[in-house]
Amino acid sequence: MSDDIAAARAALETIPQFRGYRGEIVRLGGLTNLVFQAGDYCLRIPGKGTEEYIDRANEAVAAREAARAGVSPEVLHFDPESGVMVTRFVAGTETMTPRNFRDRKGSPARAAQAFRRLHDSGAVFPFRFELFSMIDDYLKVLSTKDVMLPAGYHEVVREADQNVRSALAAHPLPLVACHCDPLCENFLDTGERMWIVDWEYAGMNDPLWDLGDLSVEAAFDAAQDEEMMRAYFGGEPRPAERGRVVIYKAMCDLLWTLWGLIQLANGNPADDFRAYADGRFARCRALMEKPEFAGHVAAVAKG
Repeated sequence: MSDDIAAARAALETIPQFRGYRGEIVRLGGLTNLVFQAGDYCLRIPGKGTEEYIDRANEAVAAREAARAGVSPEVLHFDPESGVMVTRFVAGTETMTPRNFRDRKGSPARAAQAFRRLHDSGAVFPFRFELFSMIDDYLKVLSTKDVMLPAGYHEVVREADQNVRSALAAHPLPLVACHCDPLCENFLDTGERMWIVDWEYAGMNDPLWDLGDLSVEAAFDAAQDEEMMRAYFGGEPRPAERGRVVIYKAMCDLLWTLWGLIQLANGNPADDFRAYADGRFARCRALMEKPEFAGHVAAVAKG
């Protein structure tokens, strides 16, 4: 028995309704956490160091509210101290990747419809996902670790703070319950319905963050962006709406650059997080330097 499977069995033994489970356990994906299928259930064990930046009590509320909204599987157990969680396993789904979002017809629209269902649900999450505060918080975590920021990072943050922040604040959208971390692997597609999982970063946020971030994570091309936005808005987005999505494409890379560096500092072996962080920052900078980016910022500021 591998160490991971042994850890999964040990975790299930701590949960009364799953104590004595002897069925098969299969390791699933996950960049920071250990995730397993155990029969009809899905077990998540938090990864090393995640307690530094994840509020498990918030995640527990968000996961349950998302399930009530019909976009995420039912939560059967959540320990806010350890972060161990068990949900229903959703059978008959395909875990999404950038390639699956290209090849599975209608999947960008299905993801947008799931976002719309969540955003319109009236759910309230305890955490406020505030971009610039989170950048500050992550920089504080990194100040205690021996990791170099990409060259020019602070200069780009200052530029975003001066220009992007004021544009977004000129006509703020009402905060709604958002996923905030729409990695492809957090989407499970039946071909008719898209489920969303992993609510570690969920919070009250500008809803268009979810669209911009998904576009980046799934490497959407222009046609996929159009499909996603038209499904979400029910037609052609206004210039200010389109501009917010583009702005958040850059800003999610600016934030997740720091997340990658925290993984690097914590010795997470799941990826080359130096390359991950440097690549995300380079992509952020390249988008912000495009002439049309200023036009999107101006459209958002105009409202």
